[in-house]
Amino acid sequence: MATMPHRNKARHDSQNAPTFPDQSTPIEVIDMHTGGEPLRIITSGYPAIPGEDILAKRRYARDHLDHLRRFLMFEPRGHYDMYGAILVEPSLPEADLAVLFIHNEGYSTMCGHAILALGRYAIDYGLVKAVEPVTPVNIECPCGLVRAEVEVTNGKTGKVRFSSVPSFMFASDLALCLPDGRAFKTDIGYGGAFYAILDAGQFGMAITPDNVARLTALSEQICQAVNDGITLSHPDHDDLAFLYGAILTDGRDAFSPEPTRNICVFAKNQVDRSPTGSGVSARLAIQHAKGLIKPGQPRPFESVIGSGFEGSVADVTNCGPHAAIIASVSGKAHYSGKASFWYEDGDDVGRGFIVR
Repeated sequence: MATMPHRNKARHDSQNAPTFPDQSTPIEVIDMHTGGEPLRIITSGYPAIPGEDILAKRRYARDHLDHLRRFLMFEPRGHYDMYGAILVEPSLPEADLAVLFIHNEGYSTMCGHAILALGRYAIDYGLVKAVEPVTPVNIECPCGLVRAEVEVTNGKTGKVRFSSVPSFMFASDLALCLPDGRAFKTDIGYGGAFYAILDAGQFGMAITPDNVARLTALSEQICQAVNDGITLSHPDHDDLAFLYGAILTDGRDAFSPEPTRNICVFAKNQVDRSPTGSGVSARLAIQHAKGLIKPGQPRPFESVIGSGFEGSVADVTNCGPHAAIIASVSGKAHYSGKASFWYEDGDDVGRGFIVR
């Protein structure tokens, strides 16, 4: 296993006011995207994050280093829908690397589009030695160990596939009402994070770019109704038991060689440009539980902007009391650039802000 990127440059003293990197010791990043969804990978300059396991590291980052999340995700360096990855020391012996995921609200437990990008990054930047034609890369996430396989041809990385943590249907056809009184039904699925998953046709809406603002507002109301109406739990850890977002679909859940389209609105009304890897895992778990897809059947999934992943049920298993699956999800990530970020004294807005 290669050493994680150097990360002790940014100064922080939890007993004093938050500190930021200066020009001589910046935070350096590589930017990628998967199906249009950004991933900012912190490669150096971030403080070391202690913790006996990945969830303890997640709690420490949230409680002690959150100013750096805002610094990197928010304007003027990021934007409302920015997404990032902090590489940390693994605690699982099988892991090649470990990662904390960050976004506009905080710290997620799983991110499929990030796994697809990190698979390439791990090989291209020497964390894992390339083996052709396929290189395994094991990534420790807050939800557990995620196994990725990276295609390598003539030394160049390409498409990536990952096997999900055990994914399951938590609730089916849950009848709820929006705050305005409109009734709807939703499933609750887990694919490394919990989602409310439902057909947007219940509200007469299609999954199109023109409808993004309306779909986002609707998703916020759906999440409020779900949080008010049901208590989530996960057999592994209480830190995993929260609703991450809503996935509105085109209702095409039965197996077909044609793509099914969805939009994922997560965290603080953040819109995923990709089909959402953990969401695909959760959708497949629900489809399998309802007898709509069989193991081994490949299904295309499409995002609101038209980018695609392929998903299938790779295996069946259990997660505590839940019948579960292992989902296989594949896609392609691309590099977009690299940058060095620092804070200049006196720049009050430079600590991070968001406007929408």
